[in-house]
Amino acid sequence: MPDDRWQDGDLAVLLHASRPPVPVHLARGPIRIGDGGVIDLTDQIGVPVGGPVRWLGETYRLVRPSLADRLATVRRGAQIVGAKDAAALIQLAGIGPGGRIAEAGSGSGALTIALGHAVGEGGRVFSYDRRRDFLEAASANVARAGYADRVEFRERDVVALGFDIDRIDAVVLDLPEPWAALAAGHEALVPGGYLATYTPTYNQLERTVRTLRERGFGEVRALERIERGLHVGDGGTRPDFDMLGHTGFLAVGRKVA
Repeated sequence: MPDDRWQDGDLAVLLHASRPPVPVHLARGPIRIGDGGVIDLTDQIGVPVGGPVRWLGETYRLVRPSLADRLATVRRGAQIVGAKDAAALIQLAGIGPGGRIAEAGSGSGALTIALGHAVGEGGRVFSYDRRRDFLEAASANVARAGYADRVEFRERDVVALGFDIDRIDAVVLDLPEPWAALAAGHEALVPGGYLATYTPTYNQLERTVRTLRERGFGEVRALERIERGLHVGDGGTRPDFDMLGHTGFLAVGRKVA
């Protein structure tokens, strides 16, 4: 944006070359940041994004948050879908700017934040859960990440009652029994829309994929994403000893009829 300026209430990040990013919501007056101290960013409101800020004897840049910065604000309750799987679900389900997405299984809201990031300001995420405590936790995390304006939470058991919306571009299910919600997901989708699922076990995956095929979904596939970092040095590059292995299995199908 050519004239991007800070506004009161914006989520920002204090960026330093040798320190972890520090998320902060802009407000007038002193702001407490965890156990790290207090900062007053009143003079940043209305000025261009990216300027220098002095804090605790160091110079930081005040910048817009990345998706990783937003996810770092999540306070975990229920087990979350991690970044590698969230990115894969978004790609598999064809989710992009302006999309209307239904998510079942709000959990702690980490996947919801990633979906909100993908659809952008012009999109909408409808996040369903049958547990009010999960919805409250997810809603707080989404608001903390700065995406409350593009996510709508609904208390509803989609397995028993189905979705109360239609013409959805993609459906994402993070449920113990996703196969039980496939008929409802199929009904809510636009023709050509994708339905993607996340499950931790082979038994869940097998039943989900079998039901996707039985329900008439096309382009059905399943996969697992494995992430391995590299230790890079001149003449000494090697894989990291630790690897982010199994977290969940992903399945996807497309509404063709």
